[in-house]
Amino acid sequence: MAERSTAAVDVADNGGDQPPAAGAAKATADGVETQNGRAADKPVPEEKDGEHRTAAPAATPELHSGHKLARRYRLEECVTRLDGFSSWRAVDEKLRRAVGVHLLPADHPRARSVLAAARSSALLGDPRFVQVLDAVEENDLVYVVHEWLPDATELTSLLAAGPLEPHEAYQLVSQVSQAMAAAHREGLSHLRLTPGAILRTSTGQYRIRGLAVNAALRGITSDTPQRTDTEAIGALLYASLTQRWPYENDAYGLAGLPKDLGLIPPDQVRAGVHRGLGQLAMRALVNDGATASRQEPPCTTPEELAKAVAAMPRIRPPEPAFTAPPEYQHTTYQQGSYGRPPAHPGTSVTQVVVPPPPPLQSRAGRVLKWAVSALLITALGLGSWQLADTLLDHGKGDSGNGGSQQTAPTGGEPPKVRHPKQLKVSAASVFGREQIEKEDVHKAVDGDRSAGWVTNHFKGQPNFGNLPSYEDGSGVIVDLGSVQEVTKLEADMYLAGHKAQVRAAAADAPSPVTLSDFPQELTKPQTTGKTLETRLEAPVKTRFLLVHITELPAEGGVYRGGINEIKVMGLVD
Repeated sequence: MAERSTAAVDVADNGGDQPPAAGAAKATADGVETQNGRAADKPVPEEKDGEHRTAAPAATPELHSGHKLARRYRLEECVTRLDGFSSWRAVDEKLRRAVGVHLLPADHPRARSVLAAARSSALLGDPRFVQVLDAVEENDLVYVVHEWLPDATELTSLLAAGPLEPHEAYQLVSQVSQAMAAAHREGLSHLRLTPGAILRTSTGQYRIRGLAVNAALRGITSDTPQRTDTEAIGALLYASLTQRWPYENDAYGLAGLPKDLGLIPPDQVRAGVHRGLGQLAMRALVNDGATASRQEPPCTTPEELAKAVAAMPRIRPPEPAFTAPPEYQHTTYQQGSYGRPPAHPGTSVTQVVVPPPPPLQSRAGRVLKWAVSALLITALGLGSWQLADTLLDHGKGDSGNGGSQQTAPTGGEPPKVRHPKQLKVSAASVFGREQIEKEDVHKAVDGDRSAGWVTNHFKGQPNFGNLPSYEDGSGVIVDLGSVQEVTKLEADMYLAGHKAQVRAAAADAPSPVTLSDFPQELTKPQTTGKTLETRLEAPVKTRFLLVHITELPAEGGVYRGGINEIKVMGLVD
């Protein structure tokens, strides 16, 4: 199993069926109720329509903190113990990073399905999902290793503080629906999309944990997986708008809807709900005909829901709050009390206002005023004469040159000229369904041309050995951190002879990963020399650039390629 970098949580969500006032000993990484630091075994929540669960033994592998798996993963803290499996926070001692681990006995009835789900999820390689790093059967144990994101916040915790702003709710449903649509196109479903499965990173991106794995751990299947995931996204959006769970039972720390009323629109639960988002939530939920007011068709797949979100008018983020500056306070000197002794208590002080001196009314004053006026008139006349003489000289010079020269403007500031400068690269990632040597991708943007990102060796064909995992090719995605005006990209290639091109994502693209997410072709596919250089006639506004490689150069009877360094130029104020 290929290793994947960074970190995040993905433990089995217990359903969170406690009301908001439940006890303080709650919050593990996935919302499972804990007692004295260990997860409490609880009955599994009732099944939804179309979902099926398989029975599981109660025995869980008896392991302890400090136990090491594969001489590499050291268990630190058990965060879930349920249905015959346990979930741990652990440390990858080889890469020195935190990871999460699911453990269950090899003879567990769900062990085969958990391994298959983990390996399928790992092959997706979509950064919008928490990545599976390893899936192993060893010493009568089956364990799945996944990312652990210590800086991410669960949607459960966000909703505990109140409903989301309309812009934030829009970002949630947009990113989650697009990610799940991509997963279903690859034949993967989640079936456990709860508030505990949604993480918001410090950069504002939403990531989904437990794709396929959470359902396999619990033995959940569905006859209509796309409808199940779409309804779950609708429930997440409903809860984000109202801070209420859209069913009668309390769940995930949220109060349910009033009993015997059925599913009512979000704007009837809470005032001020964004109307378009509320209608979208109703279209995604299974609501027995309680469709939106405009009678739009229901959304039954994540793909349909993502298209409905894209068709909505874009919701702007809230304006930053303006704080009025404090009222200006006069100093004691400005108030006229500088150097005065303080007044005795009980006595009032009357400030004497001294009138300004009268204007010059004497004979000498009138003479002085006339003299100053005469000097001003003389100076004005001399200035006008010099200006006229200068204009006449310019006119003569223009006529001598055939009138081809133009006089530069004499007033105002010159236009501000912006010169291209090298842009700072915020991050880089490997493009493609099967990411090649992703741990070395930072070498392609570190400013050092002596080492870079290099692919594996491929045999037979220059197009990555004609393997189906590399049908879209490979390459490096460059993240500039924010939208910039790009004028040039220069890539120092590992060898001459790559077939490559440069593409750009739309300015508002949140986290592009597929080739269709980079619609702007800055260059056509071409066979490169040692350097691939792109100069643009007009600046392109984008945050993400892709150096896309479709064929590799030959090296010693095999095919291998890569990028030593990428430099991006752009207009900077």
